[in-house]
Amino acid sequence: MNVLLLGSGGREHALAWKIAASPLLTKLYASPGNPGIGGVAELVKLDMSDHSTVAAFCQEKNIDLVVVGPEGPLVAGIADDLRPWGIRVFGPSKAAARLEGSKGFTKDLCAKFNIPTAAYGRFGDLASAKAYVEKTGAPIVIKADGLAAGKGVTIAMTLEEALAALEACFEGAFGAAGAEVVVEEYLTGEEASFFCLCDGATALPFGTAQDHKRVGDGDTGPNTGGMGAYSPAPVMTAEMTERTMREIIEPTMRGMANLGAPFAGILFAGLMITDQGPKLIEYNTRFGDPECQVLMMRLKDDLLVLLNAAVDGQLAHMSVRWSDEAALTVVMAARGYPGTPEKGSVIRGLDEAASEGAEIFHAGTAINGGALVANGGRVLNVTATGATVGEAQKKAYAAIDHIDWPQGFFRHDIGWRAVERERIGA
Repeated sequence: MNVLLLGSGGREHALAWKIAASPLLTKLYASPGNPGIGGVAELVKLDMSDHSTVAAFCQEKNIDLVVVGPEGPLVAGIADDLRPWGIRVFGPSKAAARLEGSKGFTKDLCAKFNIPTAAYGRFGDLASAKAYVEKTGAPIVIKADGLAAGKGVTIAMTLEEALAALEACFEGAFGAAGAEVVVEEYLTGEEASFFCLCDGATALPFGTAQDHKRVGDGDTGPNTGGMGAYSPAPVMTAEMTERTMREIIEPTMRGMANLGAPFAGILFAGLMITDQGPKLIEYNTRFGDPECQVLMMRLKDDLLVLLNAAVDGQLAHMSVRWSDEAALTVVMAARGYPGTPEKGSVIRGLDEAASEGAEIFHAGTAINGGALVANGGRVLNVTATGATVGEAQKKAYAAIDHIDWPQGFFRHDIGWRAVERERIGA
């Protein structure tokens, strides 16, 4: 098979790494890719926003499958625009991608189909949103309705913080994404990421993970796109997985079909495990980043076989096998992130880091003058496996010790919750 992978981050490097291992693969192309992806794929320059150009490339190269990594092209309808050309696409339609493209759409879906989630309000103007927040009080959660690169959510512990977040949204901090806001009840519990491969009719559980959104150790500082992750998530027991499927995933699949937008692709449920059970925080319609990295490390099956089954409506006949080992990834970010990152600094020592048994997935790198340099906010994902999360954690940080990049930083406590569980034997 000839495969085209769209995207350039750590998630896409992990997908490329796994797809490249498939006996089904003839040729893997990636656009725009990154230097890490270039090790397993031929990099091509395509304008992802120009769907006809992507389609023409697919016809020229006899592409059998397009795998869309990031959410932007999916929400923009790339799957809809490629399919009339006879091109098979792994990813949801534009209508189905609204589950990520509009938080308000998802909240309304939850209300209509009795899917457990936080109480909420939707607002298109500052005055009514402020009135709702002042009436409800803090803590409270403020979300830009549209895509904001993982940064459009404020968990406001005070009324002042909530009002400032509302003003930022309506004053254009997130562009069009913040033209409408969702204000949510503050939930308490433990967060988890739950994934399903979907083909429009069947949802096949596809692993669990936990990530670390805050930039600093001890879960401090502003939210980011994710500073690290581990899999599996201990809180997602067999019972909790069954409840999540029955109470959240299956009603969502039925609801989307009922709305004329059956969901096919990867459905990523961000969950809060509360005293009452699982509640949906939000949906993403693509693999998580950095959760994808730890899932790919643990997946024993051929990813390309599974993606084909999802595209062809054959998931009812499939199962997924996982390694018993845990996987953990630590994000190395450029100084300044999650604000404006410093680009261009040289990174050395990746070969030495890999000698510790880690996989180094490139997230925001480039080649400049023959040297590997930082070219984004989140730059590297140092990923390792072990018999326990604690063992995987030790291997990942041992690998980081070999990386010579003074302008980079990382959290030192990725996996702390699971490691503590292991320590006390919970």
